[in-house]
Amino acid sequence: MLSKSQAKTFFLIGTGVFAAIFAVLTLDTFQRIPKQTNAGEMNESVIRGKHLFEQKNCMGCHTILGEGAYYAPELTKVFERRGENFIKAMLRDPEAMYPGQRKMVNYRLSEQEITDLTSFLQWIGKMDLNGFPPKPDLAPPTSLQTGAPSVYSQTCAACHSLNGQGGQVGPALDGIGKRRDLAFLESWLRDPMAVKPDSKMPKLPLSEEEIKSLLTFLSSQIQGEQ
Repeated sequence: MLSKSQAKTFFLIGTGVFAAIFAVLTLDTFQRIPKQTNAGEMNESVIRGKHLFEQKNCMGCHTILGEGAYYAPELTKVFERRGENFIKAMLRDPEAMYPGQRKMVNYRLSEQEITDLTSFLQWIGKMDLNGFPPKPDLAPPTSLQTGAPSVYSQTCAACHSLNGQGGQVGPALDGIGKRRDLAFLESWLRDPMAVKPDSKMPKLPLSEEEIKSLLTFLSSQIQGEQ
């Protein structure tokens, strides 16, 4: 059994050792922050996007980095899930992306504001958060296991289904390559409302490479719905 002086010495030494360990760990954490938070990629567009995210009170509905509300989708990894085209189209007109379903406010953002918010979400998504948030334990849709380009999974699958997987807003794309020729598909991808004025599908900001990739993929879908 320790004497009073020995107990006091033990307490002081233990406190000093653990205080030193805590200080070292704290210093190590601060040294890791710039790399783990992608500080080097925080440009002016990202900063403007962050301020805009706060001004519009996006966290009143969305969660980001574990904080916010749970009314709308979590946004920490939204750039990875959806990609640039989907995010920009959603910010331009939420209702057009999900007619009759979305409750997100259309803030009438300028193109610069849309770019800034997208840059902010892209920067957030590249942070090293030690596995947070965890990816859902779900098997990838069958359609995405058969060579679907990323632009399809990020943009088209939100509204259209294929092999029973995907959204239900737009028509299913099973057999689309048999029902429609390349010329029609290309015209539709470039500007749906030019083909069908009352189309509910928005004009997506697709690059030439993305259009080519989608045409190749969609034209190969020759089985399924007739």
